[in-house]
Amino acid sequence: MQLPVNSFKQAMLDRQRQIGLWVGLAGAYTAEAVACTGFDWLLIDAEHAPNDVRSVLAQLQAVAPYPTHPIVRPVVGDVALIKQLLDVGTQTLLIPMVETAEQAALMVAATRYPPNGIRGVGSALARSSRWNQIDDYLHQADSQICVLVQVENKRGLDNLAEIAAVDGVDGVFFGPADLSAALGFLGQPGHPEVQRVIQAGIQTVLAAGKTPGTLATDPTLARRYLAQGARFVAVGVDTTLLVRACRELAASYQEAPEAADAAGAPIAHADGY
Repeated sequence: MQLPVNSFKQAMLDRQRQIGLWVGLAGAYTAEAVACTGFDWLLIDAEHAPNDVRSVLAQLQAVAPYPTHPIVRPVVGDVALIKQLLDVGTQTLLIPMVETAEQAALMVAATRYPPNGIRGVGSALARSSRWNQIDDYLHQADSQICVLVQVENKRGLDNLAEIAAVDGVDGVFFGPADLSAALGFLGQPGHPEVQRVIQAGIQTVLAAGKTPGTLATDPTLARRYLAQGARFVAVGVDTTLLVRACRELAASYQEAPEAADAAGAPIAHADGY
């Protein structure tokens, strides 16, 4: 059995643009549904969504048959938690709140087996190795791991060049929500100063030979970041899309009377609902 190729990491190496969707509904069924919709990557969020290792595992399994790459964001950059997420099959991690090069280096080490890192060896129990059925997994695994670190406060910005230069950091993601709050513009990720800082950050990451990314649900802003050099951009959030569609649908019926046919009976939907 062969080790799965990390398509997201390979696309980064090929300097390809990748468009993603944030997944916060915390369920395998919904993860599979959005995996069918054409995004290059999905972010399974365990920082602000109610996910644990088991629910992440279920979503990884649900997404596996489809041509979209799952990225997992843990609640915190913890070595033991990273070990668990890797063992259930995560190949790409987005680590939140990285503030220093030393922290970034520790996160990289947590994803590598000794002697290159400190990842615990338990592949016989792990889905990642297909329970020791992948040929030479222990010696191959490191090559398909992708580490993305999230810079989202002033300390991280101050240390951005050093963070991006860390060997094994593949990309740097700018978290617009926390970053805008840290800059004094809470709830305003589209503020011109926030945009300026992210644009400058993108150039710093590119200068280090690494891949920059961010989240922008405003299409104009998302395209602007892509034009500035961001190569992995999430352009939507599943929870937001669902709530917005439901609100719009409900609102469209709040003022209009129920349609009725000439006999006064409600008109049936053509689809039979």
